[in-house]
Amino acid sequence: MTGLLVFFVCAFLLVAGYFVYSRIAEKIYGVQPTMSMPAVTMADGVDYVSMPSWRVFLIQLLNIAGLGPVFGALAGCLFGPVSLLWIVLGCLLAGAVHDFLAAVASAERGGCSLPEFVGDNLGKVALRFMRMLCVFLMLLVGVVFTLGPADMLHGLLPSVSVLGWCVIIMVYYFLATVLPIDVIIGKIYPIFGALFLFMAGGMLVTLPFSGYEVLPNLDFTHMVHPKGLSAWPMLFVTIACGAISGFHATQSPMMVRCLGKAKHLRPVFYGAMVTEGLVALIWATVGLTLRDVIGLDGITPAVAVGKACSLLLGPTGAVLAIIGVVVLPITSGDTAMRCCRLMLAEAIHLNQRSVRNRLMLALPVFAVVIVVANLDFDVIWRYFGWTNQTLACFTLWALAVLMRKRGRNHWIVSLPAVFMTLVCVSFLLCSPDCMIGVPVLPATLAGLAVSALFFILFLRTCRAGD
Repeated sequence: MTGLLVFFVCAFLLVAGYFVYSRIAEKIYGVQPTMSMPAVTMADGVDYVSMPSWRVFLIQLLNIAGLGPVFGALAGCLFGPVSLLWIVLGCLLAGAVHDFLAAVASAERGGCSLPEFVGDNLGKVALRFMRMLCVFLMLLVGVVFTLGPADMLHGLLPSVSVLGWCVIIMVYYFLATVLPIDVIIGKIYPIFGALFLFMAGGMLVTLPFSGYEVLPNLDFTHMVHPKGLSAWPMLFVTIACGAISGFHATQSPMMVRCLGKAKHLRPVFYGAMVTEGLVALIWATVGLTLRDVIGLDGITPAVAVGKACSLLLGPTGAVLAIIGVVVLPITSGDTAMRCCRLMLAEAIHLNQRSVRNRLMLALPVFAVVIVVANLDFDVIWRYFGWTNQTLACFTLWALAVLMRKRGRNHWIVSLPAVFMTLVCVSFLLCSPDCMIGVPVLPATLAGLAVSALFFILFLRTCRAGD
C-alpha cells in the first residue's frame, strides 16, 4: 500500500505542477494570450495549417513521446526508485518549461525552427552548430524509430521480416513528410492516441490488482545499476523523454504552426509534457514493481514491455498494448523527418508550398536515413541520448539569454540550463558508452567547471535591453 501511495503522490505532484508551475512560467515569461499566431497569419495549407487545439495537443504528445517514456523509464528504473524523483522534478522544473517556452518563443517569431531561435540569441556560430546538431538528431530519430518498431512488429507478425517492416514504416514516413500536415498526421493521430491511452491506462488500472506489491523497494539511497553504473550522471540521460528532452523543442515549432490561439500554448505544450511525464511514471512504476518477476536486469526494454503487458493485461490486451507502444516511435519518427525537411528549408530559404520543393529536400534526407540505418544500432544509440540532452542545454541557454535581455527573471530556465550542462559534460566524460572513460568524480568536477563557466559568461555578456 505504501508503494501505491508513493505513485499517487508523484502523479499528484505532476498534475498539481501543471496547474501551478505552468502559470508561474507563463507569467514570468510574459506570454501574451492575444498574440497573433503564425497558423493564422502565415497559413499556407501545407505546414501552417490551423487545427483544433485538442488535435494539436494530441499530435504534440505523440510527437514527443517516442520510445522514451516507455523504454527510457524501464531502463532508468534499474537505478532504483530515485528514477521516480527525476521524472517528477525533471518534468515539472525543466522539461515542461523547456517545451512550453520554446513553443512560445517560436510563435513570437512566426513559428521559426529551433536552430533559428537559438541563433538569434546565442549567435551565428551557435546557429550553424544547432542546424547540424538538429538535423543529425532528426536523422538519428528517423533511424532509431524505424528499427525499433520494425523489430517489435516482426515479433507480432513474424511472417513479415524486419526489413519488410522497415520498408513499410519508411514509406509511411515519406508520405507524412511531404504531404500537408492535416492529410495524414492530422487525421490518424486520434486513432494512435486511443492506442496510446489504452496502453498507459491499462497498465495503471491493472497493476494494483495484479497480486504483486507495487513498488516493493523504496530505498531511494540505492542508486547503483546492475552493471555497476552510478545514477549520476547516467540516469539523467537514460530517462530523457518524461523528464527533459531536447528533441521536444524541435517538435514544438512545428505544432506552433498549427495552433490558432496563443491562449492554448500553455495547455498544449506544458500539458503534453506533463502527460508524457505521467506515462513515464507509470512505466517506471511497472518496471520497479515487476523487476524481479520479469527479470528486467537481463533483458532488453522491448522484451520487458512484452512480458509486463502479458502479465498485467493478458494475451489480447498485451497485443493491443504492444501495438500502442509501437505507435509511439512511429509517431515521433514521421514528424522528425518532417521537421528535418522544415529546418533545411528554413536554412536555405526554400518555400515549401510546392510538392517539387518538398521532394527536393525529402529525397536526400531519406537517402541518408537508409544509409545510416545499415550501421550498428548500438553505435547509433550510443550517441543518441547525449546528443538529445545537449540540444536541451542549448535551448535552455537560448531561453535564458532571451529572458535576461527582456529583463525577465531568467532563473526558471538558467538553473535547469546549468544543471543539464553539468549532466551532459559529466556523461560525455565518464559514460562507458562514449568510450572516454574518465572516473565519475573528475568527470563531475569538469562538468561543474564547464557549467560554472557558461553561467559566468551568460551573466557577463548578456544584459537587459541588449
